[in-house]
Amino acid sequence: MSDALSPDAALVRDFLEASMVPDPERAASYMADDVRITFTGGRPFTHPSGPTAFNAMRYAWVKKRMERFDVAPGDGETVVYSVGTLYGAWPDGEPFEGNRYVDRFLVRGGKIVTMDVWNDSAERILTRLGVEA
Repeated sequence: MSDALSPDAALVRDFLEASMVPDPERAASYMADDVRITFTGGRPFTHPSGPTAFNAMRYAWVKKRMERFDVAPGDGETVVYSVGTLYGAWPDGEPFEGNRYVDRFLVRGGKIVTMDVWNDSAERILTRLGVEA
């Protein structure tokens, strides 16, 4: 990944790195006070501690391999997509990798104002349970 990220993409990268620690309070410092987070399955949150708590139920641990950032500047705001894969371990300790994710961020005034999260974890959980998705 190139170090020549736009300021808004660098902000998103820094947020994601704080989220992976996990340090939801530091992650919140990159977000607007009225941020809207829509997590996998359409789960709404207003603080990074929500996704952190959800992930603690779904994984023993999880990290993002950030492969690229797609940036679309607009009039006073920027859309930043982070695309890559998740790796980590399920609650029973079985490792996984290659789990695709896409995160979409709207950045305005140097803060993340919306975050939308999609990944393949639900499908992988179903496969582990013997259900073909």
